[in-house]
Amino acid sequence: MKVLVTGGAGFIGSAVVRHIITNTQASVVNVDKLTYAGNLASLETVAGSSRYAFEQVDVCHRQELERVFNQYQPDVVMHLAAESHVDRSIDGPAAFIETNIVGTYTLLEAARSYWSALPAERKTAFRFHHISTDEVFGDLHGSDDLFTETTPYAPSSPYSASKASSDHLVRAWHRTYGLPVIVTNCSNNYGPYHFPEKLIPLMILNALAGKALPVYGKGNQIRDWLYVEDHARALYKVVTEGEVGETYNIGGHNEKQNIEVVRTLCSLLEELAPQKPAGVQHYEDLITYVTDRPGHDLRYAIDAGKIERELGWAPQETFDSGLRKTVQWFLANQTWWRAVLDGSYSLQRLGQGS
Repeated sequence: MKVLVTGGAGFIGSAVVRHIITNTQASVVNVDKLTYAGNLASLETVAGSSRYAFEQVDVCHRQELERVFNQYQPDVVMHLAAESHVDRSIDGPAAFIETNIVGTYTLLEAARSYWSALPAERKTAFRFHHISTDEVFGDLHGSDDLFTETTPYAPSSPYSASKASSDHLVRAWHRTYGLPVIVTNCSNNYGPYHFPEKLIPLMILNALAGKALPVYGKGNQIRDWLYVEDHARALYKVVTEGEVGETYNIGGHNEKQNIEVVRTLCSLLEELAPQKPAGVQHYEDLITYVTDRPGHDLRYAIDAGKIERELGWAPQETFDSGLRKTVQWFLANQTWWRAVLDGSYSLQRLGQGS
């Protein structure tokens, strides 16, 4: 099987690529624009495989997408390319509209053109898997409520609104044109190779540098945390075994308040990195409460019962085991994150394809 992965140099996308190359016999063509969040160093362990290819292409570039489809002849598409940071979407929503909405539309049209011309057997087997987020559902108010596959959409930020728009486009292309699509909505991911602007890696690296650990509001926002490698396994299972036209929610069954996550990280660092920066007695002393961001949803939580019942997937990592692995990875891979922090990783964009 040949898999076209968009956004395969990003956090979740690179985990998907690594999983496919390492654990299956499928081939991957990774299509990534290499924005600030794309990092080819996250793929060094699989980049030398004869089953892996990279194309630096923007999903908004129709002609280049058609070239990639025609050249590589994929059997499935896994669409992960997206602008994904809520704070950035508040400061500058235009990029989110362009990539998440226009880019998804452009990719859908390129895929539809390619799929329409396939021989009957390959046409039947083709899949377009759109990877989305639980943030499209907005806020959960009840303490026992969970997002299901039929929860109404109520996005709160420019980011989640753009992802909701892309979800609607994908489902419309299925209903109107018959394109064989599958949609997944996941909870907050964490793990190795996570870009340092996100909560968990930001807290780890700030703590190691003796910097403040900024927590929005009171830190009482609740998220369901999913280890990224569990997510990658789920996504591959969905694209190979899921039903066309269906949606699957993917979650880790790990609801935690943000402040609880930060304190747990501090505790792990006390154990795993006891040599603290000068002037720091306890990592928790670095916690600083800052003004909450506009439109901040209080609680997200996923009901992942459908994918468990129908496809037999369940997360392998608990929050404690996954968070420990994450901290250990960041401590052992300083070359990767230091290159991100000093910007030298961005030199990869030079001379990389189109």
